[in-house]
Amino acid sequence: MDKTVGLIAAPLTGYHPDGSVNLDIVPAYARMLHANGVVGAFVNGTTGEGLSLTVSERRLIAEQWVKSAPGGFKVIVHVGHPCQKESCELAAHAADIGAAAIGEIGPIFYRPDTIDALVDYIAVTASTVPDLPYYYYHMPAMNQVEFPIIELLERVSGIPNFHGVKYTFEDLDDYESCVRFAEGKYDILFGRDELLIEGLRHGAQGAVGSTYNFMASIYHELIKAFSDGDEERARKMQDLSIAGIDALCRTGAFFSAAKAVVRAIGLDMGTVRLPLANLDEEGVAGLEIELRKVGVWEYLNKS
Repeated sequence: MDKTVGLIAAPLTGYHPDGSVNLDIVPAYARMLHANGVVGAFVNGTTGEGLSLTVSERRLIAEQWVKSAPGGFKVIVHVGHPCQKESCELAAHAADIGAAAIGEIGPIFYRPDTIDALVDYIAVTASTVPDLPYYYYHMPAMNQVEFPIIELLERVSGIPNFHGVKYTFEDLDDYESCVRFAEGKYDILFGRDELLIEGLRHGAQGAVGSTYNFMASIYHELIKAFSDGDEERARKMQDLSIAGIDALCRTGAFFSAAKAVVRAIGLDMGTVRLPLANLDEEGVAGLEIELRKVGVWEYLNKS
């Protein structure tokens, strides 16, 4: 699998009013992302409430995304689970249904004491699907596994299908070291939407993020301006994205707020599962006012 160039969305999971997973919305969701220039989806991850889903639900969602993917649209299936046996079974399922790759967050409860223990953990899941590219999902905010990832890359040569990292952390020096490691051998996906301009400065080509679901046009303009050497325009677009992200965060219910925005562009994803908080109607109305006020609303994706 080649390196990723462009934006990969971390899609939300849709629910019916009774709380069951809404699989029927996925085809329209995939078409919307593709139409807005998004090159892939990282499914069942943090934004998709992956660890609030049953294994059966995760399998069904992965199947629907792979089946619904437009031509050339990359579906990476997140398989991380507190029980590694389940991770391995989810990985095998991803291979069976034709996913482009798998991703796996490091252990989220019993954590490795050393970088070598983490490598051993990765090797077990990756070896389950030796022909499928494997991405390590680095997000210390969620699992407190904070080893420098350059140290990981220095130790994974014995894992033939280790393909890259979904790097959702703010250590930009470590990120750039990973991008440059072994003459750019690995696909190091940048995972902080609000810092994308910094990611580009440190060598990012591909990025995964929540707000690419509905603000992709802002980031496309940012990337083009950066590529053209228009630092002022690139900075303006990054600041615009930050204003939008801040507005979502101020609701106190980021994922519910994201669903409200996606609903506004034509896809009703329902609520979020506990313990995440849901916005009430007043909160949704206030969010729209804020997004209009900061100038983000006009940039929302088209469904």
